[in-house]
Amino acid sequence: MRQLIFNLAVQSVGRLLLARDIVCGWASVNWRIDPALAGVSRHRIQSGRSKLDTVLVRPDDAPRACVLLCHGIGETVQRWFGVQRLLATQGVASLVFNYSGYGRSKGWFSPEQVEQDAVAAFRFLEEQVSPMPVSLLGLSLGSAVATATLPRVRAKSLVLCAAFTSIRDAARSIGIPRWLGFGVPPIWHAADVLAECDVPVLVVHGARDGLFPVAMAHEIAQCCATEARVIVVPGLKHNDPFHKPTIEYWGPIAEFLESR
Repeated sequence: MRQLIFNLAVQSVGRLLLARDIVCGWASVNWRIDPALAGVSRHRIQSGRSKLDTVLVRPDDAPRACVLLCHGIGETVQRWFGVQRLLATQGVASLVFNYSGYGRSKGWFSPEQVEQDAVAAFRFLEEQVSPMPVSLLGLSLGSAVATATLPRVRAKSLVLCAAFTSIRDAARSIGIPRWLGFGVPPIWHAADVLAECDVPVLVVHGARDGLFPVAMAHEIAQCCATEARVIVVPGLKHNDPFHKPTIEYWGPIAEFLESR
């Protein structure tokens, strides 16, 4: 029952936030990619019984790095298109995918399913850019998905943006009362994976993140068994990295992806 409550809550919140974005003009119902855009393609890939909506963006020249993007609870692929195009100017190819039950992706959200979705998307991207290695990046909810996926793929490196230490810590941080904690399953403990991590890790956090404190970023880095770097971006709020993508934020990430 607890797991069902959690699954329904996450999918419902995601749809509510998408509806808000549509009303505010930040997203559109029938978003399409301009076919004239070079290096941009949209794909449907299989993930178990689900069909995932994905967008691949390549640089004009041969990519110097490649990354799978795992989005947050309230986003779909269109909200990340600006990030992808900015990364492409820095020589980074990227794939973003809608989780099962999100946007045009079929199926239903569950932690197990979205982890399977990430693995399927990662392997698809590997096929598209072979023999180039692929890194993982997750923001907010996506940081948990990316971290949980790490042991199941051969990633070059891991980038965690606006991340949290565990789903229960995240719930408490956003103000969910302890007496409602029964509805939050004991999953996605970053330390469980990062303590055995064997790839470089970059943790990026906004100094004005109103959901998860900067202290979480440092705690996550301290859990890592390998090299981990923390970047705290002054003045940045939780959703600013994809709401208002800038080279000041994404440039150091592109450098990290290329150098590792």
